[in-house]
Amino acid sequence: MGLPEYFEWLRHDYTIRTITLGTAVMGIVCGMLGSFAVLRKQSLLGDAISHASLPGIVLAFIITGLKDPLVLFTGAVISGIAGTVMISAITGKTHLKSDTALGIVLSIFFGFGMLLLTLIQKLPNANQAGLDKFLFGQAATLMVKDVLLMSAVGTLALFCLIFFWKEFKILAFDAQYAQTQGFNIKMLDVLLTTLIVLAIVLGLQTVGVVLMSAMLLAPAAAARQWTNKLGTMLVLASIFGAFAGVAGTAISASAVRISTGPVIVIVVVLIVAVSFVFAPERGLLFRYIRQWKNRMNLRTHKLLLLMYDIASSHADFTHPHSLNILKPMEGYRYKLKEMKSMGWIHYDNHTWHLTTEGYVMAKELNENVTKR
Repeated sequence: MGLPEYFEWLRHDYTIRTITLGTAVMGIVCGMLGSFAVLRKQSLLGDAISHASLPGIVLAFIITGLKDPLVLFTGAVISGIAGTVMISAITGKTHLKSDTALGIVLSIFFGFGMLLLTLIQKLPNANQAGLDKFLFGQAATLMVKDVLLMSAVGTLALFCLIFFWKEFKILAFDAQYAQTQGFNIKMLDVLLTTLIVLAIVLGLQTVGVVLMSAMLLAPAAAARQWTNKLGTMLVLASIFGAFAGVAGTAISASAVRISTGPVIVIVVVLIVAVSFVFAPERGLLFRYIRQWKNRMNLRTHKLLLLMYDIASSHADFTHPHSLNILKPMEGYRYKLKEMKSMGWIHYDNHTWHLTTEGYVMAKELNENVTKR
């Protein structure tokens, strides 16, 4: 199926429409909440929580015998929160740093989850089939009730962000200042971390445990390159996440035997790559252009200062001088044309001299250099 056929199916096919809507909602929620994880420098938290949620999914199935999305979702949330609490306990009660605690919790919970998954695969009951799809995700299994659950959690997260906007904003940038203002830092931290856990758990069925951290962080990382405002960053991250979900679903549906989750992650990584290169303020391309312009301006100023030193040795700064004096300066011919267009100098094939405007500019530049 090609892309044109995909869009035609999107209008009429129930399954394609459900999967597309589900991946879009997941991208929006991950974009919103992932922005706070990026700003708070908790990039590894998403990886740890996604891996920590696996034993909760398996235990929920073992206890209930059901593969109902709400049951598995609840088990994943409890397990993810337990992992978060363990990380906090390790960093608070020991001298270990947060990255070490994240690595320990990630390994323990994921290893325990894989052990449980291996054990239940050997059970005679065939009902456990499909739980291993949570490792890498399987968007094709999304149903309307899954999308409704995602939408409900997304609405809850949006409501919390709006209601606690000022508190979350201060917490993201300066937690110590927030504490001095009387905010309950622990409560806000628990609430925000719980929302992030919910966002991670939402995407497990679509993207999987292994790739979920990329889905949480990549849209926010891309959005951060384009803006310095938190509100704009959240909107951009949500748009990037939704686009990655829809585009990944379209590409996966248009090809043969390509998993949707990995394609979504590849799309969002491409968005990050484009943002890192072409973003106006922080992009590598524009940074290189700014550096190049700065180098050119520095050469122009050096040449102008040299002209000023030469012109200052004469009573009349408009006294003509030979162009041969400027030959040691790199690219002086190009710079002469540039300064002439600015009205700083007059020159011909043999001589040059400063204009009044050029002399004033050079004098100010020389004074600034002397002050430094």
